[in-house]
Amino acid sequence: MDLRQFLMCLSLCTAFALSKPTEKKDRVHHEPQLSDKTHNDAESFDYDHDAFLGAEEAKTFDQLTPEESKERLGKIVSKIDGDKDGFVTVDELKDWIKFAQKRWIYEDVERQWKGHDLNEDGLVSWEEYKNATYGYGYVLDDPDPDDGFNYKQMMVRDERRFKMADKDGDLIATKEEFTAFLHPEEYDYMKDIVVQETMEDIDKNGDGFIDLEEYIGDMYSHDGNADEPEWVKTEREQFVEFRDKNRDGKMDKEETKDWILPSDYDHAEAEARHLIYESDQNKDSKLTKEEIVDKYDLFVGSQATDFGEALVRHDEF
Repeated sequence: MDLRQFLMCLSLCTAFALSKPTEKKDRVHHEPQLSDKTHNDAESFDYDHDAFLGAEEAKTFDQLTPEESKERLGKIVSKIDGDKDGFVTVDELKDWIKFAQKRWIYEDVERQWKGHDLNEDGLVSWEEYKNATYGYGYVLDDPDPDDGFNYKQMMVRDERRFKMADKDGDLIATKEEFTAFLHPEEYDYMKDIVVQETMEDIDKNGDGFIDLEEYIGDMYSHDGNADEPEWVKTEREQFVEFRDKNRDGKMDKEETKDWILPSDYDHAEAEARHLIYESDQNKDSKLTKEEIVDKYDLFVGSQATDFGEALVRHDEF
């Protein structure tokens, strides 16, 4: 496999979840849970630690002394206080939790940034991305190689998404715009392109809609099997009862958007409000660094945290 083919595979894997034909493919972009631990402060603050730091970072704090935890937490608070007014609001805390939960996205962007900012000017132009991904000198008129990839279609799609992510239209992406290009499902202004690309993937007859058989065919291939699994039958019912809202036998753009980008419960906001409620000593609905560090055991862990003592202080507020 040559470099271009490898990069195409990487691009496809980034944009879409690949699965075996008989396995259910999930196109829906859900807000993930903040932790796989039970949120029960009467037993432990482990859920809050995972939510505030991210699960992997939370493990590192468990190895620290209380003094080290407080020091590092204080530095984090300075980052959370975006407007530097000395207070952490619900919105600032929510934004931080979302960042902590999606740290892998930013790490992915950092990895890819190094390979696409070819002139190292702190920006990635469309030309740089195209050359790094498709090779120097590749143009849409070039014939596709005999390796099964439609490079023309992929380049047109990439360019369209790049232009959507590029808010000022100069065909040069900042790191934030490049993040929106690589992970469009994370940005509200990119949702239309996510829907468009999904519909193009599933709409095999090119009529601009997704009918029942296209919907099922994207998730499941009969592969010679006459009997469908029970989950396929359930998906057929879901399509008729819930996906196809106007009962015309197909999903349009809005119906597809409702399917793949549902309005989920905002776990990050709920957790931000919970942390503020538990730590806000003067009840002004915002936190100072002192209030957060004083309740450090709620936000982060440490080797020497006495949970019994922590619960006593937890109940005092």
